[in-house]
Amino acid sequence: MKKIILLLCLSLFIASCGSKKRVVTSKSKTKKERVVKKPRKRKEVKVTSEPAPKPVVIEDTPEVYNSPTEEYIAIYSDIAKDEMKSYGIPASITLAQGILESGSGKGRLSTEANNHFGIKCHSGWTGGKIYHDDDASQECFRKYKNSKYSFRDHSLFLKERKRYSDLFNLQKDDYEGWAKGLRKAGYATDRKYPQKLISLIERYQLYRFDNEVLGKDNGVNEKHIVVAGDTLYSLAKKYNLTVETLKSLNGLENNSLFVGQILYVKPLPKD
Repeated sequence: MKKIILLLCLSLFIASCGSKKRVVTSKSKTKKERVVKKPRKRKEVKVTSEPAPKPVVIEDTPEVYNSPTEEYIAIYSDIAKDEMKSYGIPASITLAQGILESGSGKGRLSTEANNHFGIKCHSGWTGGKIYHDDDASQECFRKYKNSKYSFRDHSLFLKERKRYSDLFNLQKDDYEGWAKGLRKAGYATDRKYPQKLISLIERYQLYRFDNEVLGKDNGVNEKHIVVAGDTLYSLAKKYNLTVETLKSLNGLENNSLFVGQILYVKPLPKD
């Protein structure tokens, strides 16, 4: 019996030793690393585009005048007409005096002091002043902020002084009477002053502004706008004028014309 038990024990021992050990391995979970990708820097792309075109400003074509005198008339004729309406001084006289005494607006007193009529300071003047050589050295002349005040002062100068009172009894469009009356009343010492005014009035047809204020028809006083192909000869023939008369009416010193130029024409009576 003991032998049997011993054999059993031995067999069990041998069997346990010969058997392979079971190795239990547990799979370890592999940690996944989170990869943070840095965003790529975007390259700045400079967009070059042509600058936006500037808006085109269409300006009015400036008037072109044949002479400084024509330009002066165009600028100040409306003011002269207003003064005629308010004070009864012919616009033709006012313009002719302004042209003569300011050098068509180019003289020092007119450019630096807006004084178109050479009016001196006199007593009681509290406005601006400018000193200029005239009858004596560095005489005091009135200085204005705007040319229109010079025209108004000219009107008041004539209207408020008794020595010019007779002039206002003349016909409103009697520019010849006014020209001679101004010299007689002592406005100017130049003996040819009346003739100079009358010559300017008739040469540039300044009396047409008197007619406009008085509502009179200017009749034969016409304007012609020069077009391509016009010449002084062709226009003189068209309006029954001589070339010299046409040049005289418009203050032309030569035969040159330009498109758009305004010419005054006064037809002569036909035979």
